[in-house]
Amino acid sequence: QLDESNIDFAALADSEYLYIEGYLVTSPASRAAVAVARDHALANGVKIALSLSDPGIVAAFSEELREMAGSRIDLLFCNAEEALNWTGGAALEDALQKLQSEVGSFAVTNGSRGATVYDGFNQQQCAAQAVTAIDTNGAGDMFAGAYLYALAAGHSAAKAGRFANVAASCVVSQYGPRLHAAEYAPLLQALDD
Repeated sequence: QLDESNIDFAALADSEYLYIEGYLVTSPASRAAVAVARDHALANGVKIALSLSDPGIVAAFSEELREMAGSRIDLLFCNAEEALNWTGGAALEDALQKLQSEVGSFAVTNGSRGATVYDGFNQQQCAAQAVTAIDTNGAGDMFAGAYLYALAAGHSAAKAGRFANVAASCVVSQYGPRLHAAEYAPLLQALDD
């Protein structure tokens, strides 16, 4: 239901990143709103971050996703299956190599195998936290939010990836896609460790 009336242009111009959620590709009105927001972001020096959202979305809307993202993706979030669908790679290593030439930076999650992050210069593996996954709903969103938070706080991509893995592990260890307010302070401590 997102449309252009939902965009706060002043806040966007004052941001470091415009985060585009891939699910928005399913609605023509939302795609149009994203195009307006993206153009405003680029005109104001704001970086573009795109989440691919779901393997099925990438498989069904690959061309529309690329059109929605525009000519530049500064930071791509996806999981391993989405990376394979996006690049057409036969193996994850092939997909990661291709992503390095397509986007400025990326974070590719891979469940219990952790995440691979690329900062535009170096690629690094960030180990997952050993937890019992109860509900994976919200894990990708938490990962992306924590990753962006750490980058905005001045941390490296590697540290952001480790912090995002910790945050995502907290979400999958319980039911529901969000943490309770009391869980944030201890989580933020992990960023300082």
